[in-house]
Amino acid sequence: MDKMPKWADVVLIPLISVVLALIVSGLVVALIGESPVRAMEVMVRGAFGSAYGWGYTLYYATNFIFTGLAVAVAFHARLFNIGGEGQAAIGGLGVAIILLNVAWPHWTVALLAAVLFSAAFGAAWAAVPAYLQAKRGSHIVITTIMFNYIASALLVYLLVNVFRVEGSMAPESARFAEAVHLPNAASFAGFLGFRGSTPLNFAFFLALIACVGVWLLIWRTRLGYEIRAFGHSQTAAVYAGINPTKIIMITMLISGGLAGMMAINVVMGEAERLVLDFVEGAGFVGIAVALMGRSHPVGVVLAALLFGALYQGGAELQFEMPAISREMVVVIQALVILFTGALDNMVRMPMEKVFLSIRRSREAAAQSQNPAE
Repeated sequence: MDKMPKWADVVLIPLISVVLALIVSGLVVALIGESPVRAMEVMVRGAFGSAYGWGYTLYYATNFIFTGLAVAVAFHARLFNIGGEGQAAIGGLGVAIILLNVAWPHWTVALLAAVLFSAAFGAAWAAVPAYLQAKRGSHIVITTIMFNYIASALLVYLLVNVFRVEGSMAPESARFAEAVHLPNAASFAGFLGFRGSTPLNFAFFLALIACVGVWLLIWRTRLGYEIRAFGHSQTAAVYAGINPTKIIMITMLISGGLAGMMAINVVMGEAERLVLDFVEGAGFVGIAVALMGRSHPVGVVLAALLFGALYQGGAELQFEMPAISREMVVVIQALVILFTGALDNMVRMPMEKVFLSIRRSREAAAQSQNPAE
């Protein structure tokens, strides 16, 4: 019997962890002489108080949904993919190659090609660490994090020596053709107050579709069952006839493909060209998003929205309260990650005891009402 209901594991524990993180963050803000209440008000207003704030919050959340799903899929097979940074960067390379070298008639057709190429390039970058894990026993954590640095160096080289526009000193590719620009929020939701400068674009809906796809894959397909079975017990999975090499390879290919698709939001949707360091840490934030979301697509969306709000609200906080520097905002974000990840058991264990006590009390009450049983 489970120690606590599913809703408590998915909703209550992360919520308590976030509240504790915000309380500690408030104490840190108070120590530097600022008002925690005002700081919280500024962050909430900056993230959700206007169409401008919502545009940036959902834009960041889109990145975190893709990388969070990538980590979540790997988690189900007990694979710790922390190579989302590199896989997203190489996914951006795939987007740039297909959009710069083909004259696409419309953004819808170009989007399909960008999805295929970003996913394929991200999956290919994850394939080598997956093979080393499956065939050579190399730990996936070590190899994926090493490939992040290789991807970063490769992208720098290509942007400086291959994609850079002749006569320009900027390490970036040429701008994509007008026909392949993704519609931004002003195009499809201008009635809500979004303006042309908002970075939120059609990739947000693609991220939601990816959530549905991951849910169907993990909980409604035979492959998803094999992935979860392998994650619960590799020994039992092998005994049941599940091939470990196959599961590791397929899981990591799917994970890398999802991380690679993050590039569509930034490269195709916002920057409209391939630029340096466009991932901006989203691959690592995806780890926290997957942990906080309990590797479930619904939880990933909610956690991504929280971190999107922290990013956008934090930027507003720096602007309105100069005493709170960027480093202080990073501390607040780190505290949320700390409480929802590393200190999860600090909340989980007491809550398990509470629910166990409630269950025993109910069982005792039911037994006293029916002594004959």
